[in-house]
Amino acid sequence: MTVRVVRDSFPDDPAFDTAVSRAILERVAAGELEETIRLARPGAMVAFGKQDVHAPGYADAARLAREQGFEAVVRLAGGRAAVFHEDTVALAWAVADRDALAHTHDRFREVADVLATALARLGVDARVGEVPREYCPGDYSVNARGRVKLAGVGQRVIAGGGHIGGVIVAAGEERVREVLVPVYAALGLDWDPATAGSVAAEIGGASFELVRDVIAAELGSRYEVAEAGLDEETLVLARTLEPEHATPVGEDD
Repeated sequence: MTVRVVRDSFPDDPAFDTAVSRAILERVAAGELEETIRLARPGAMVAFGKQDVHAPGYADAARLAREQGFEAVVRLAGGRAAVFHEDTVALAWAVADRDALAHTHDRFREVADVLATALARLGVDARVGEVPREYCPGDYSVNARGRVKLAGVGQRVIAGGGHIGGVIVAAGEERVREVLVPVYAALGLDWDPATAGSVAAEIGGASFELVRDVIAAELGSRYEVAEAGLDEETLVLARTLEPEHATPVGEDD
């Protein structure tokens, strides 16, 4: 089976960009598209999880994110608030699976290993596991030296398929820290800003393109992959789903 690799992104419209990954998931689960991986360059956004959206401090957190130039969106995968910006790689992997819930940990392990192995190719001491007091904590985070988080992954399961999404910080870890300090304070979440790292801080000179391409190379060494674009039906569906991933400006006034 061929895995489609899509690189298209919509950095100026973060809610729509998130909805595109949701549309791909729904169409893959319905058997309308083959398994698809997006390796995209996102715009600046804080992606809030469902727990965040229902937290008392969500409106303030969304406002604080926007004040620092980050759009507030509702993320597709599970987890707590995570930061995307132009120097991060957004990964979204949609698979067809009639028993997707039962294979949740298998997908976590697979994607975390892909990311850790890819970063190791660049010379990073990349490991899988949670760093104490990291942002958006998870057992399958990818860290450097057991000290700083470089990538986080989360999942969403629907009938017929599963989505695993991730953000890999190529550079600009200071932007992650700066926006998350007030956002996490508003949400009442504890974390240590020193745990936010980047590939560039580990090896120097890393860029979005370098990190994206090494991940693509690792995927190509494991699977039969084919470059693909976004079709009109997916984009139309994404427009209908976009409102579910947007935080109306009035909610954080």
